[in-house]
Amino acid sequence: MLAAEELRSLSKLRDYTHDVEMKHVVLVISVFLSVLLTADAAPIVFIVRHAEKVATGGNDPDLSVTGQKRAETLARILKDSQITSVFVTEFKRTQDTAAPTAKDARLNPIVVPSNDVAGMAARVRALSGNALVVGYGNTIPELIEALGIRTPIAIPENDYSEIFVVLVHDPPQLFRLHYPF
Repeated sequence: MLAAEELRSLSKLRDYTHDVEMKHVVLVISVFLSVLLTADAAPIVFIVRHAEKVATGGNDPDLSVTGQKRAETLARILKDSQITSVFVTEFKRTQDTAAPTAKDARLNPIVVPSNDVAGMAARVRALSGNALVVGYGNTIPELIEALGIRTPIAIPENDYSEIFVVLVHDPPQLFRLHYPF
C-alpha cells in the first residue's frame, strides 16, 4: 500500500517538476523575444519544423498526441511575438503545427507549396511584420540559406524542438532556440 502511495507522490512530483521546467523555458524564450521585438524594427521570422507526426497516414499524416502538445507549446511561446503572417505548406502536419499560433493571432495561414523554397523566401523578405513559417527538416536549411544566412543548418531526423529566429535585415541574423516540453 505504501509503495502505491509513494509512486503516486513521485508521479505528482515529476509532473510538477515538468510544469515548472516548461514555465521556465517559456519565460526565458519570452524575455529573449521581447528584447528582439523592441530592439529592431526589421521583421522577425520564426521558422520551425512541423511537430511530431503519427507513423501512419501515408504522405499526409496527422500530428501525434506529442505533436499536438508541441504545437500548443509553440503557440504559448509565440503568443506575444506580434505574429502578422503564418506560412504553411499543403500538408496537414505543417498546418496543424501552425494552427494554435494562427488561431491565437486571429490569422488565416498562407499556404505555399512545400517545394517552393524560393517563393517562400521571397514572401518572407517582403514582410512588413513578424511571421511564423512551418516547414520540414529538409527545406528549413534551404530557406534559411535563401534568406542570406551562411551558417550551415542541419536538423536531425527526430528533432522537432528548434525555433530558428531570423531577423530579416541587412545583414540577416539567425538565432537558434529549443523548446522542449
